[in-house]
Amino acid sequence: MDNTEFKLLNREISWLSFNERVLQEAEDPINPLVERMRFLGIFSNNLDEFFRVRVATIRRLIKLQNKQKIQLPESPQRVMNHIHETVMRQQRRFTKIYSAINKQLEDEKVKIINEKELNKEQKAFVEQYFLDKVEPLLVPIMLKKVKKFPYLDDGAVYLFVAFQDQIEHTQQYGLIKVPRKSLSRFLVLPGKRDKKYIIYLDDVIRHNLQRIFRIFNPTDFESYVFKITRDAELDLDDDVVVGFYDKIKKSLEKRKVGEPLRFIYDRTMPQKYFDYLIRKMNLAQEENIIPGGRYHNFKDFMKFPNVGDDTMVNQRIKPLNHKQLDSRNSIIKAIEQKDVLLHYPFQSFDYIIDLLREAAISPRVKSIRVTLYRLANDSKVINALVNAVKNGKEVTVVIELQARFDEEANLKWAKTLTDGGAKIVLGSPGLKIHSKLILIEYKSGKNRRHIAHIGTGNFHEGTANVYSDISLLTANEEITQEVSKVFEFIEKPYLAQRFNHLLVSPRYTRNGLIRQIDEEIAKAQNGDDGYILVKTNSLVDSELIGKLYEAASNDVKIDLIVRGICCLVPEEPIAKGNIRAISILDKFLEHARVFIFGLGDERKVYIGSADWMQRNLDRRIEVTTPVYDVELKQELADFINIQLKDNTKARIFDEKMSNKYVEKSKKVNRCQVDFYTYLQKKHRIETA
Repeated sequence: MDNTEFKLLNREISWLSFNERVLQEAEDPINPLVERMRFLGIFSNNLDEFFRVRVATIRRLIKLQNKQKIQLPESPQRVMNHIHETVMRQQRRFTKIYSAINKQLEDEKVKIINEKELNKEQKAFVEQYFLDKVEPLLVPIMLKKVKKFPYLDDGAVYLFVAFQDQIEHTQQYGLIKVPRKSLSRFLVLPGKRDKKYIIYLDDVIRHNLQRIFRIFNPTDFESYVFKITRDAELDLDDDVVVGFYDKIKKSLEKRKVGEPLRFIYDRTMPQKYFDYLIRKMNLAQEENIIPGGRYHNFKDFMKFPNVGDDTMVNQRIKPLNHKQLDSRNSIIKAIEQKDVLLHYPFQSFDYIIDLLREAAISPRVKSIRVTLYRLANDSKVINALVNAVKNGKEVTVVIELQARFDEEANLKWAKTLTDGGAKIVLGSPGLKIHSKLILIEYKSGKNRRHIAHIGTGNFHEGTANVYSDISLLTANEEITQEVSKVFEFIEKPYLAQRFNHLLVSPRYTRNGLIRQIDEEIAKAQNGDDGYILVKTNSLVDSELIGKLYEAASNDVKIDLIVRGICCLVPEEPIAKGNIRAISILDKFLEHARVFIFGLGDERKVYIGSADWMQRNLDRRIEVTTPVYDVELKQELADFINIQLKDNTKARIFDEKMSNKYVEKSKKVNRCQVDFYTYLQKKHRIETA
């Protein structure tokens, strides 16, 4: 279907609508107070990344259009204006929510205070903390003494300080970088009876300005916080002489000096100081200069301390054991007997670590191959792979150096694995390797067999505790042989490979999904019931959206569960009311991709790494696998049905992006809670 025949929502504005759902979580009284503060941090962190990547791209388009007068489907300047209006509106809502949470914290006898509210005991505590921890990290820059305005780091919080110099009888300006990466942004102060107090690191510094600038005999201090967000896109040139590893390192250095995209400042800053900073930093008076409050970098609220009782935070769930995987027995043998599905964080990611550890020491195992995209800071996965090499296994690791904002960490892991003796495959420019694969080759009698892992999430122990993801572990030879072909394709992309079971990007996923949609259309046209379920992080690709509209126009019933961007408009007339679309945000990040085509025993069920975006379909190596085990197909169908019944955390997609909650009924359904209960009953095993 030609995409001129239907409406598509702008992806940037749809993303901002997703981030507004994060704000809703900060506002939702169902969530504990400290968790609501942490959702403010998530909102802020998301917005920073949005500016560093998406707004950076739009600015480039604006410059390109102005320079070459090219025609684009949508005016980038109009999109930028819409972004600015939306961000400003969200910023006002953010401020109201933050104020409301602060008041509720005070009701719970937890108070955030500034440097002017300190009592005598707290002053002494703050001053000693400053001397011991903060002052050694500070190197103020005196602006009137430097010929060139200093380069300011991306995302850093700066304190602009003005004061009267009683030695030279002039006004001085200084900059202090708040050392928030070295120290917590929040300092818990001595309490008073049952009251708890917290102060920002910014205000710890403000309280000690007299000491910091003491050589000037300073008076009349003024101080205002601001921050810069810079372009974070990597520019990889086409110099084939330079190795890919070196290209990434070079591009990371360029990122550190990316163009400023956003200047956020304390709206109470006097105009003369504002004008001075804008002039010195060569910032145009444009749409991305944003007035804020006294504090910035709210992403630090992701680590807001809990000084209250347990009711102020989410209680961590105890991962459920899997009835098929007994820690006393071989995981490989268990998978040989029957496919296994793991659901994180409801079940433990440690099963994957245990599988790699077993493979590392098993005399039957000959080789391990794995794709890595993001890893924990202290990765047990890396440890298991290095030890597998020491035990004489052939270990091949495909590590993606272009994993955004994890490039530097992955460079480090590549060196660690190389030093450990593993074979490293770094991929190639322009084709990110985003699949989540493990392939273990082992002896079974005289034969060589394989076990494969295909998942929706990264091999990251940290995010596995907070991301809702799924792993399939299988010894099915139809699947494992094709996983082996994926690794061959990664190492030798010039060799043609054919896949009959897996949907593999960049060559097979799009056509495979279209084929499945067409089958449902054919069913509906023949008078049978056609059905499509898509659970994904983003639904952007115009061709697949067109196919969904076509299916709906032929009376195929469609359910969409989209966490983030959704460019499809469910109420589009051509859909004839056959599309229902929701988004679920709760304490765990919905990250799994599940696709179901058809109903009953004949339905086809897939899980995998690919979102429905052009980049995932055409410019990445992604793997989506069918689930053939009848019991596991039912388990995934049950998982989806539980999500579709959610009336607590589900929002409805509509053209206005209003983010209205699904209408509540007498029975409260909250899918993340309900699915945990479902797994508990199914496995009939007590928590680990």
